[in-house]
Amino acid sequence: MPYPKIELDGAVVVVTGGARGIGKATADLFTARGATVCVGDLDGAPYRLDVTSRDSFLEFTGAVLDRFGRIDILVNNAGVMPLGGFVSEADAVSATTLGVNVWGLIHGMRLVLPDMIERGSGHVVNVASMAGKLVVPGMAVYNASKFAAVGLSAAVREEYRDTGVSVTAVLPSAVRTRLASGVPLGHGMPTVDPVDVAKAIVGSVDNRRAEITVPRYLAGWDLLNAAIPEPVMRLGRKLIGDRRALTSVEHDVRAAYEESIRAQAREAK
Repeated sequence: MPYPKIELDGAVVVVTGGARGIGKATADLFTARGATVCVGDLDGAPYRLDVTSRDSFLEFTGAVLDRFGRIDILVNNAGVMPLGGFVSEADAVSATTLGVNVWGLIHGMRLVLPDMIERGSGHVVNVASMAGKLVVPGMAVYNASKFAAVGLSAAVREEYRDTGVSVTAVLPSAVRTRLASGVPLGHGMPTVDPVDVAKAIVGSVDNRRAEITVPRYLAGWDLLNAAIPEPVMRLGRKLIGDRRALTSVEHDVRAAYEESIRAQAREAK
């Protein structure tokens, strides 16, 4: 069935992780289109939100519903991206990565979908990553979390396909944000700005595609990965420097961001 149209002018939009980067660019773009945008984040946002906590998410969405009566669009954008060797990564950091990048989506959708389904209208955008399709040495648990985000989005979309509620996964390549601080970008790796991802998120309200890659030409990655022999793929990976998350990170530049992840992990204990 076709999805009911959602007019952005007057729509109520919730954006997690909206204080900076992709989330802020998305909130700004929705606002420019006339939407009422409610931003939640751990800091720097009107609503304090810890997406790993169902209670925190419930308090956030409850406040939005109390004030505006509905949520038309949920953008699950909050995410963390620690880098380093798989064996040496602390269990608490891995748990935080899965908590934010996977449980954050689960909490958000479980709290928002029932009302959308009852109304027969709504749209969810889960900001995943091309790391949910393409494995990268130095971010194994992050890869796992984004593979989970892609699969979760597809499964929930299919389960509720006849309710009038849609789910879209947006898969950016490397984005010039705080998450990528200290990581050399370029050198054959497609890179985009937060506003490019924001445009894809806002555009999904009209097109309701299941998956949107940013940039768009990466949409053929599944076929490419299946068709190209592994030795050839490894050569291509070597040419673009796919081990830079292990070998080329500027740790002094990235130190503050990595410490913020560790602090979040300590707080979760």
